Amino acid sequence: MTTSSPPLAAPQPSLDLGGRTALVTGAASGIGRACALRLAAAGAEVRAVDRDAAGLAELTELARRAGDLAGTVVPHPLDLTDLDAAERVAAGTDVLVNNAGLQLVRPLEQFPPEVFHTVLTVMLEAPFRLIRGALPHMYAQGWGRIVNVSSVHGLRASAFKSAYVAAKHGLEGLSKTAALEGAPHGVTSNCVNPAYVRTPLVEKQIADQAQAHGIPEERVLSEILLKDSAVQRLIEPEEVADAVAYLCGPQASFVTGTSLVLDGGWTAH
Repeated sequence: MTTSSPPLAAPQPSLDLGGRTALVTGAASGIGRACALRLAAAGAEVRAVDRDAAGLAELTELARRAGDLAGTVVPHPLDLTDLDAAERVAAGTDVLVNNAGLQLVRPLEQFPPEVFHTVLTVMLEAPFRLIRGALPHMYAQGWGRIVNVSSVHGLRASAFKSAYVAAKHGLEGLSKTAALEGAPHGVTSNCVNPAYVRTPLVEKQIADQAQAHGIPEERVLSEILLKDSAVQRLIEPEEVADAVAYLCGPQASFVTGTSLVLDGGWTAH
């Protein structure tokens, strides 16, 4: 007995954000820069938010020279510790990418309380305020996409990173809550969870890691950063940006309240 083959699925539409406004935090470099360019390529007007005005100028020039972007990149210099300003800048956005972050590697008993406070402000409280500012417009139109750039450290802990791990674990919970509340209004909320990405943030922590673990800097990559990864390389910012773009597309309309893990097999252990 033979059975007929199932009908072929229609090709999935490419990402088209024409007429949409996207906001990306930490857009001056690394993952944020890659996300801003990726969403602009899909047609969005991207509000590029960062406290690094010079980095935003470089991003704007990159976008200008690209020539093939269907959308635009508009720089918004802003320090996210100004929480009221963060909430205001998110008003009217259709796509929100919470990406900005900072890192300090220190044992708990040596961790500066003021740095812990700043990390939690930028990486957890500011995303809450940005989501709060974006939701009224998203709810009114019945469509919105929130993508929170979390980390494998939103799912696993590492020693000497108390503030970062606490912030990312909190971001996971915030994202899930936004997903539950947003679902009746056509708004999805998800996390993207990369392992170590080839960014200035990772490059800057190599010396701190060497000091914290008592090993030479040249051993940090293999013995610390990639120790638990089955795929022995850093992930590229553009790979993370493609995952963000996927969550903004029509094929991901049923994906919400979850974490898209890009960790090279780290959490498979």
